[in-house]
Amino acid sequence: MKAIAITRPGGLEVLQLIERPDPVAGIGECLIAVEAYGINRPDVLQRKGAYPPPAGASDLPGLEVAGRIVAGDAEALAASGFKLGDAVCALVAGGGYAELCVAPIGQCLPVPAGWSMAEAASLPETCFTVWSNVFARAALQPGESLLVHGGSSGIGVTAIQMAKALGSRVLVTVGSAAKAEACLKLGADVAINYREQDFVAEVKAATAGRGVDVILDMVAGSYVERGVQCLADDGRMVIIAVQGGVEARFDAGAVLRRRLTISGSTLRPRSQAYKAGVAEALRERVWPLLAAREISPVLYRQMPAAQAAEAHALMESGEHIGKIVLTW
Repeated sequence: MKAIAITRPGGLEVLQLIERPDPVAGIGECLIAVEAYGINRPDVLQRKGAYPPPAGASDLPGLEVAGRIVAGDAEALAASGFKLGDAVCALVAGGGYAELCVAPIGQCLPVPAGWSMAEAASLPETCFTVWSNVFARAALQPGESLLVHGGSSGIGVTAIQMAKALGSRVLVTVGSAAKAEACLKLGADVAINYREQDFVAEVKAATAGRGVDVILDMVAGSYVERGVQCLADDGRMVIIAVQGGVEARFDAGAVLRRRLTISGSTLRPRSQAYKAGVAEALRERVWPLLAAREISPVLYRQMPAAQAAEAHALMESGEHIGKIVLTW
């Protein structure tokens, strides 16, 4: 098979098109003939040597794919309701930048009716991440409010649409007027340009001084302290990335007095059983919304599979709105 490998930690030049033996699916796994794969920020970190794959995972980058099942554990496939030839998208711990990818069957979901393979490839990483953090960990409820830092990112556009479809008010921070407009079109109630506005003041103004119930934070660093100021009493903040740095200061007294919760998680090293549970919840609660187009794909750019280096450059530029997907 053809694949895109990280030949050594480094810049864009270390992503190289290579040939590798075809992988083989084991117990509880299936082999997917990949038609499209998504690009995510952890891929960039892995390329730079800052985010190694977990033990047992492929050294090839790539956390989400879409394609057709061509082989696999027959008993597990039957139990899951899948069969050979089915169109699926899957969350994987690595190996997505390839023509063939092994995936745990429990982490596969059907391609939503009417969605292209490229659109389906944009779903797994963002949907699993948003569900497990916003809805499972932070327990966002209908009628509550959500603040998303990085509203125009792949995770951000998914969080906006998912939270709105399930009955919540959504506020976002973004870095430009164009990104703010895009988020509002996707359903965000308030879009704050952090380059021109104080997002703490804007959140307070938009919530009549109350604050928001949940914050999805991909920045950390100084945003943690400011996030504490943005939370309503009994509010919950979930940190899922540290683009602003790992060190943070905040008013612990406010956390005590106002019963705030600050937590965090990373999805990639979680167990297959945990991820299968998330997939079950998504299939029940979110997949019908996708089929009805109440949640729509936001593809910023679709590129040929071999242009992974160009895709990484685009990801690092931060100019994209939504997802970057490559197709074989």
